[in-house]
Amino acid sequence: MLWTDFIVLAIVYIYVVAIFILSEKVLKSRPEVSRKFLHIMVGNMIFAMPFFSDPWIMLLFITLPVTVALFFLTEYSPIQIENSVTESGHALGLLFYALIWSILLFVYPIMLDPNYLWIVAMAIVPLVYGDGFAALVGGKWGTIKYHVFGGEKTVVGSLAMLSVTAVLSVFVWVFYSSIGYTLPELNLWYILLISAVATLCEALSYGGVDNLTVPAVTSVLYYIVATVL
Repeated sequence: MLWTDFIVLAIVYIYVVAIFILSEKVLKSRPEVSRKFLHIMVGNMIFAMPFFSDPWIMLLFITLPVTVALFFLTEYSPIQIENSVTESGHALGLLFYALIWSILLFVYPIMLDPNYLWIVAMAIVPLVYGDGFAALVGGKWGTIKYHVFGGEKTVVGSLAMLSVTAVLSVFVWVFYSSIGYTLPELNLWYILLISAVATLCEALSYGGVDNLTVPAVTSVLYYIVATVL
C-alpha cells in the first residue's frame, strides 16, 4: 500500500462512519428517508475508487469488512443488534448492497482488467442513485402503483429511476474518462438502453434482491459495450 492509500482509506472511513451516525441518530424519526439517505450517500464512494493504487485495497479494507459488519445487522446474525437503519427496510438489502460491490470489484478490475473499474462504477449508479431516488420520489408522489411478483412499485418512481440513472451514468462516464480510464466512445443511446434495462430489472426484483440483480445485469451490459460493440 502507498501512503496515499492510507489517506484515502482514512477519508472514506470517516465519511462512512459520519453517514451511518447521521442516518442512525439525526434521521431516526424518518426511517425510510434514513435508509435511502444512507443508500445514496455511501454510494458516493464510486468517486473515491480511482484514487486507490489497487482495487484489492478497497475490496479488502472497505467492501468486504462492511459486508461482514452488515451481516451482523441482519436477522440471520448470531448476535442481534438493534438499529433503526436496517430495521426500516429490507433486512438483507444493505448486505446485498455491500456484497455485490465486493463481487464486482473482484470480477472486473481484479480478475479481468484494472481499467474495468469504470464498469463497477457504472453498475453501481442505478443501485445507488436510481433505486434510491425511485424510492424517495415514488414514496412522496407515487399515486399510480403496480405490482410485480408481490412487490409494489410506482410509475413515477420507475420513471425517476430511469431518468436519474441515465443522467448520473453520463456524469460518471465523463468523470472516469477525464481521470484517465479508457472507455468506449460515449453513446447516449447505450446508456439510455442500459438504464431502461436496470429499471426493468428493479421492477421485477423484490425483497432487496434488486441490490444484487440490478448491478449484476448492468455490469454485464457495460462489459458487452466495452468488449463487443
